Amino acid sequence: MTSAGTGLPDPPSDAVEWRLRMAAAERGVWTGTQLRRLLAERAGLVLSAASVSALFTKQPAQVKLSTLAALCTALDCAPGDLLALNPTASAVAVVPRENGGRPAVTVLTATRTRSLPPL
Repeated sequence: MTSAGTGLPDPPSDAVEWRLRMAAAERGVWTGTQLRRLLAERAGLVLSAASVSALFTKQPAQVKLSTLAALCTALDCAPGDLLALNPTASAVAVVPRENGGRPAVTVLTATRTRSLPPL
């Protein structure tokens, strides 16, 4: 599968962990109904019960920035509370070939041996 319009492969599904349920529970929100009410009251976002349930129980493949912002407003949190990057997940790189052939796909693994960039 490829990212829309880019021709690049999608990142691995385990690269990002969706933590909405945990972030909501830490704020006393235990059900999709409670979350739906908060989204409407605090952020002005009206979603169907099915949409809120899907966000609450499954890891979405994609989330609109406006929805992410509304979730953060409703739960009084930051995007980092809802998304956690998995540093051990593999990344995918597309390396062009010199002779004009199809690009090669290389799987990169995260390492922590790199130095920090200069200040």
